[in-house]
Amino acid sequence: MTEQHTPLPYPFASSPSIHHPSPELTELRENRPVVPVVMSDGSPAWLVTRHADVRRVLTDSRFSRAAARGDDAPPKELGALETESLIGMDPPEHTRLRRLVASAFTPRRVEQLRPWVAGMVDELIDRMSALPRPVDLVTHFSTPFPVEVISELLGVPPAERHNCKAWSDTMMGDWQQDPEGTRAALDGFARMIAAKRAEPADDLITALIQARDERDKLSEHELVSVCVGVLIGGHETTTNQINMSLLTLLNHPDQLDRLRADPNAIGPAVEELTRFIQLGETGVMLPRITTEEVTLSGVTLPAGTAVLPAFVAANRDPATFADPDRLDLSRSPNPHLGFGAGVHHCLGAQLARMELQEALRGLLTRLPGLRVAVPEDELRFKPGLAVRCLAALPVTW
Repeated sequence: MTEQHTPLPYPFASSPSIHHPSPELTELRENRPVVPVVMSDGSPAWLVTRHADVRRVLTDSRFSRAAARGDDAPPKELGALETESLIGMDPPEHTRLRRLVASAFTPRRVEQLRPWVAGMVDELIDRMSALPRPVDLVTHFSTPFPVEVISELLGVPPAERHNCKAWSDTMMGDWQQDPEGTRAALDGFARMIAAKRAEPADDLITALIQARDERDKLSEHELVSVCVGVLIGGHETTTNQINMSLLTLLNHPDQLDRLRADPNAIGPAVEELTRFIQLGETGVMLPRITTEEVTLSGVTLPAGTAVLPAFVAANRDPATFADPDRLDLSRSPNPHLGFGAGVHHCLGAQLARMELQEALRGLLTRLPGLRVAVPEDELRFKPGLAVRCLAALPVTW
């Protein structure tokens, strides 16, 4: 077997830094862009690291998310939720369910929410300002902010939002290690949906219930799975992006000064931060399975092959991004894959963009001296979650 086709153990032994991907990904992208790997459980897969190839994996229908449910698929990062909600489906099932949810995330609807979201940012900063410093940004801002926004959109009652966050954390963990906790979390979501049936309102959960009860557009199981998926997708990544965006900006004072001098540049800045920041520990999310033979970068993958798209490597590909390891808040064009691509392009991308814009705008304008209150090497990520999120981020100003 040649070196080119020798499987590598994956995940790699070395850990990525907070700000940059594993050096192995960079080396592979340059020299072995489509490489066989062996997962920790012994299952085989192929790791894809170049931007063009990763984009193709995301957009070509021959790379199936639904087929990843099979026994030969690599380990799932989100447990059964990954295969029973939108992120685990292919068209036409995916198309049917996505249409039911998409109306809540249109650009027009998102812009209508912007004043309310900006008000929420101000309210949270007011509360932080009244606390003794340093203040944990994770506890007092970056976690409650997106939870409140997505809960408002869904129609989660205020009294249930704390419970929903706890259920979400359970669902993002290892389903096999905590099956009882997972079932309890699903039961909690089901009870909340039942209560909404009894007292409907103008919100997304009610709209999905009506689609289920009045038009038979989805099953009861799909109703629960979609609500869970929207809630988790609507806050977990945004929480991490807020934390890491602030940390990244503070580590690039020249870029931070430019943004503070021109708050209207917040839109392109959020795009560049989304490209630059790593969401997952390995930089790989949501495996696909080939449904027929496909060739990527000269490597032919037979049908039934598990493929791991390395988003973080793709977003640092010098063939697509000039000086890719440099943070450039004015970068344009910026075809990053931070929100995915194709039919699984993030449903809430516009909402996430708007939340990040308003969160950073509020923090940087109202707290101009904002800084991290501990050395960076003391920061730790929460264990056992598919999406990296800091356990705490003490800040002062």
